[in-house]
Amino acid sequence: MINLAQKDIAHTFGKFIVTAMGVGMLLGIVLIMIGVYRGMIVDAEVLLDDIGANLWVVQEDTLGPFAESSRVHEDLKNTIKAIDGVDKTAALTFQNIQLPTSTIPIRVTAVGYDPFGEISAINPKRIVQGRALKRDHYEIVVSQKTGFELNDLIPLGRHTYKVVGITKGTVASGGDPLVFLSFKDAGELQFSYSNNRIRTDRLRGLKTGDSHLANAVVATIKPGYSVNAIANEIRKFQHKSVYTADEQRTILTKNVIKNASKQIGLFTVILVVVSTIIIALIIYTMTLEKMKEIAIMKLIGIPNSMIIKMIVQETMLLGFLAFIFGNLFAHLIYQVFPKRVVLLKPDAWELFIVIIIASILASIVAIKKVIKADPRSAIGG
Repeated sequence: MINLAQKDIAHTFGKFIVTAMGVGMLLGIVLIMIGVYRGMIVDAEVLLDDIGANLWVVQEDTLGPFAESSRVHEDLKNTIKAIDGVDKTAALTFQNIQLPTSTIPIRVTAVGYDPFGEISAINPKRIVQGRALKRDHYEIVVSQKTGFELNDLIPLGRHTYKVVGITKGTVASGGDPLVFLSFKDAGELQFSYSNNRIRTDRLRGLKTGDSHLANAVVATIKPGYSVNAIANEIRKFQHKSVYTADEQRTILTKNVIKNASKQIGLFTVILVVVSTIIIALIIYTMTLEKMKEIAIMKLIGIPNSMIIKMIVQETMLLGFLAFIFGNLFAHLIYQVFPKRVVLLKPDAWELFIVIIIASILASIVAIKKVIKADPRSAIGG
């Protein structure tokens, strides 16, 4: 009966392959969407891994700069450094800015850190051209995605910054490219006001902005000391929210991209259901086209089980070919997406299992039609 299935497919080979390719494109999009979700997780962890801090100290009752607004004083790093067990500390700023270009501005996430501090926000392995920051003012390190070249001049706020380094693979949790400024320059951009705003505030009797603020203070812990114990001490005496590296990772992967993951999951389920319906319709149509042949087979004594076996084989083969085409399609187009897409083999194998199960379920409608087929219709023409 396997030969019968093969001959039946050969009879409608063109339609069978085109259908498999069409369903495969849908499955390819499913793989891409799963890859986008995986890429979001990878992007969310890039900066955390590059900084390599054990503790993140942020404004009290907040989740930190990756999830909401957070402001702490820069000199908090000195207070934390004095705690027994703390090895290194650094004050950091994070802000979304628009880099001006000759066409349209580029949205980036700017990270401010002290070039002469104990903790650097830049992973040296990610620098592909130039160098890291070496001055307190007027230097900037950009991502390849921004399109800037070494020695380009970028006007930001009141000053112009020179590109001294270019990195690869540095992105924020939202997929925006990262750029790096000195802590003083980043603080001025984020916390200082324009001259007109300062004059207006002074006329109103208001104080001007304080640029000696940070969005977070990070710290590394000496070997042999408890990270959680030091975190509890900071919470108790400094009245700040403190998160370990794992807790910060959870905030990024669970809270920040939570809604995006739900949307991707919903679209994935919809596409799998649509693919199942398409496979069911095609197999049902193919079954209707050969109802007379099926009636003849039943008339000459071929049992329903063998005919059902043929239909299930065709359905599973259609699902298998669709999966192959989907994989090829996904790997051909994933690099053109603006955000990172990570295609993993375990995800592909899980999708394969889902498609095989869906294919078997899709054959049920055609199987019911076969069971109800009347052998006498073969005689009636």
